[in-house]
Amino acid sequence: MNTKEILKKVRKIEIKTRRLSDHIFGGEYHSSFKGRGMTFSEVRQYQFGDDVRSIDWNVTARYSEPYVKVFEEERELTMMLLVDVSGSESFGTSHQFKKDTITEIAATLAFSATQNNDKVGLILFSDDVELFIPPKKGKSHVLRIIRELIEFKPKSKKTNIEAALKFLSSVLKKRAIVFMLSDFMDDDYEKTLKIAAKKHDLTGIKVFDKHDEEIPNLGMVPVLDAETGSVQLVNTSSKSVRNSYKANALRLNDYFTNTFKRGGAGTINTRVDESYVKKLLGYFKHKGR
Repeated sequence: MNTKEILKKVRKIEIKTRRLSDHIFGGEYHSSFKGRGMTFSEVRQYQFGDDVRSIDWNVTARYSEPYVKVFEEERELTMMLLVDVSGSESFGTSHQFKKDTITEIAATLAFSATQNNDKVGLILFSDDVELFIPPKKGKSHVLRIIRELIEFKPKSKKTNIEAALKFLSSVLKKRAIVFMLSDFMDDDYEKTLKIAAKKHDLTGIKVFDKHDEEIPNLGMVPVLDAETGSVQLVNTSSKSVRNSYKANALRLNDYFTNTFKRGGAGTINTRVDESYVKKLLGYFKHKGR
C-alpha cells in the first residue's frame, strides 16, 4: 500500500469513526469514565436552587450577599489502546478482516477520548511489544495512531497477551483507561491481568470471525495456521474434528471471559459481521450507571 492509498484509508476511517465518536460515543464515554475528582473553578452569586453547602462564607461576608463556590470535574485522563497485531487478526470470511474492525473500534475510542480532551496512547503487540506510542492529546496524534494501525507490519505473527500486559504495567505509572483489542487466542495471562486491572480501568474487546468458533464441513482442505505459518490437511467432514475445533474455541472464550471477570475488568464480544456500535454503546451505558 503506497502513501496515497494509506492516507485515503486513514481519511475514510476518520470520517466514519469521528462521526460515531462525535454523535454517539462522546457523551457516553464522558459519563462512563470519570475524572480524578472535582477542582475549584470560580465564585459566583447565589442562584435559587443552589446547594447551601456550596456557599463561600468569606466572600458572602465581604459583599453582604450570598456567593457560592463552583467546582468542575478534573478530567485529564489517559486512554491506552493495546492492539493485537498477530497473524490471526488478518483473518475474515464474511465481512472484513478482524484487524479492520479492530482499527475502526480503536479509532472510535481514540476520537471519543480526544473529544473529551484526554490523552491517547498505543501499544501494538504480537508475542512481544512491537510498537509503543506514548499518550498525547490532539487530532494529529490520533491520525498517527490510525495510520500505524493500518500500515504497521509486525515482526512476529504469534500472540502473547501476558507480555503486553506486563509492558503496560511497566510504562504507565498512573491510572489509565485501557482497552485491549484482540481475538484472545491465547491463555495463561490471568495473574498479569489481575495486576493490570487493579491499577487501571481495563476492558477487553474480543473481535472474532464466525469461523473462529466453528469450522464448516468442506471435506479435506489445506488449513494455514496464521501464527505459525504451517499448513496441514484437515478433514472437515469429520464430526470429531469439527467438535474438537469448536471445543477449543469455547475453552479460549471461557478463559477470556472468566479471567477478565475475576480480575475486575470489563469485556465486550463483537463478531466482524455484527454492529460493534451497539456493543460499545451498551457497554458504556451500563458502565456509566
